[in-house]
Amino acid sequence: MNTKVSIITVCYNSASTIEDTIRSVINQSYENIEYIIVDGLSTDNTMEIVNRYKDRITTIISEKDNGLYDAINKGIGLATGDIIANLNSDDFYTDEDVIADVVNRMEEETSDTLYADLYYVDAWDTGKVVRNWISGTYKEGMFFKGWMPPHPTFFVRKSVYDQYGTFNLELKSAADYEIMLRFIHKHGCSISYLPRVIVRMRVGGVSNVSIKNRLKANREDKKAWLMNGLKPKPYTLIFKPLSKVLQFVKK
Repeated sequence: MNTKVSIITVCYNSASTIEDTIRSVINQSYENIEYIIVDGLSTDNTMEIVNRYKDRITTIISEKDNGLYDAINKGIGLATGDIIANLNSDDFYTDEDVIADVVNRMEEETSDTLYADLYYVDAWDTGKVVRNWISGTYKEGMFFKGWMPPHPTFFVRKSVYDQYGTFNLELKSAADYEIMLRFIHKHGCSISYLPRVIVRMRVGGVSNVSIKNRLKANREDKKAWLMNGLKPKPYTLIFKPLSKVLQFVKK
């Protein structure tokens, strides 16, 4: 299959985790992968680790950026693949057939986007599952009910970014939510669901570390709707954080 997949890893002082991320990408059975690493001028030995694998990495840049989503946008700008994914430096793919399965599903269903399931795992013991994010099949209107897929499992055709834009830098914690809301709910991009866990993500997300941050995230979620000229239901922003409770129940 000739479909090229661009995988972007953004990192900053990620020496303790990035090797797992890199290995999970370069050991994929699918061969037509463009791997891009965007570093924000790390001050630890992140780049020393990255450079050990430079022969297997297509593009490496290390320069100052304006945060996570600015760095991801840089990666999207460099990407030449037909399909683009983002795998953060504390996440890793569960097995070597993830990308092959993603491409097969997207090509079979000729979809614009794809998402799958994700495990939140203990930061030190990645074999220990803390939360199980089973996304379920998307149906139109599910964003009103607080639904969203896990962003590290989200694969998007480059043509979608070209048509509808990249990450909105006005948002801090909700930029991933906003871009999925924009692509899927607002513009109706076609979407596939791969019903299996494809990413292990270490716990400690920015929007979930405290009640204060969760309230701030909720304000950003609302802003994501408004900046797209959309109106959430009265219950939408209540259901969204409550849906995470089920991720613990379904472990």
